[in-house]
Amino acid sequence: MTQDNNLIVRIAAKGDGVTADGRHAPLTAPGDRLEADGGIHFGPHHVDPPCLHFPACGGCELQHVDDASYADFVTERVTGALAGQGVVAFHVLPPHVSPPRTRRRASLRAVRQGRKVTIGFAEGGSHRLIDLNMCEILDPRLFGLLKPLRLLLALLLPDGRGAHARMSITNQGIDLLLEGVTVKGLAADEALRDFAVAQGLARLTIDEGHGPETRWEPEPVTASFGGVAVGFPPYAFLQATPDGETALVEAVRSALPQQGAVADLFCGLGTFALGIGEGRPVYAAEAARDLILSLKAAAGRSLRKLAADHRDLFRRPLSPSELDRFAAIVIDPPRAGAREQVLQIAASKVATVAYVSCNPASFARDAAHMITGGYVLESVKPVGQFRWSTHVELVGVFRRS
Repeated sequence: MTQDNNLIVRIAAKGDGVTADGRHAPLTAPGDRLEADGGIHFGPHHVDPPCLHFPACGGCELQHVDDASYADFVTERVTGALAGQGVVAFHVLPPHVSPPRTRRRASLRAVRQGRKVTIGFAEGGSHRLIDLNMCEILDPRLFGLLKPLRLLLALLLPDGRGAHARMSITNQGIDLLLEGVTVKGLAADEALRDFAVAQGLARLTIDEGHGPETRWEPEPVTASFGGVAVGFPPYAFLQATPDGETALVEAVRSALPQQGAVADLFCGLGTFALGIGEGRPVYAAEAARDLILSLKAAAGRSLRKLAADHRDLFRRPLSPSELDRFAAIVIDPPRAGAREQVLQIAASKVATVAYVSCNPASFARDAAHMITGGYVLESVKPVGQFRWSTHVELVGVFRRS
């Protein structure tokens, strides 16, 4: 049978459709066909985007593909990166994809031009802002804040100036950090307080360029992991969606042995250190001082068997002799991966390693080191928390062979 070289057969890592003969075409879906005149004949997996801002808004890249094709893309982002390093997982588990309108954390840009304040994501490949009149990815509570926030920023921002609005949904409600604004005079102070009260904010923090300054916090702001409330610094890291966090934690928990101490490296506020359950000893290491102090205090209040260590794992990774004390390792490094720590793990005798990654490419590079050290990649669980984007996360489970 003759191959149809004009047929889109897959989606590339950056979101373009790819034909059977390797040509890239933006905004195409598997099953679409490129026509001789440059047009596109849509196939069965091409759908109408649910958001009027697509494709200009940089918040989404793949709203034109159906759910099945997007789920396939999430999986192929992981398996493709592994194949590029010559790594094979024994089991590729079904992907988890977060539903629309569940993103609980967002960083938006704002700019004032005349009387108009624009708030949104930047246009793909551009600095031009798309003023969000709707959003299919943000939790409605975050999106609902944008209209009143425009009015507030019209008072705080000089004409032509920009700012950042960083928002998180916490146990107490929305935590809002405004960066790049200047608060001058009694009227501006009163406007901030009135805004925080009217919107029921958990906390309002301002950064005028000299560091965060909390202006409103009726009660200490927390986020909960494994049923433990942890003090939440302004715009601290949270997994993007609650269901995505649950999928990652469950994948990690199911990989761990029933007994024995666990080390959680790059632990943040304790998503995994607390989420894997109580009753077992956990060592948690993190370089960010504010995060590890919050986790240490929360673990103490909850009487968890958790030792929190302020440690830079890039400059001072745990050695094999330190690692060999643990029954399992959980590691959740930044996007660049954790080559220094991975090399130490690969030289250790630890039986199980659960590697949580937000970058399939750096995970694949680290996985190759683990395999060279004698581990096998038992499984990978792809997770698409950033729905309709090309950003994919995963949990890889390694066992010593």
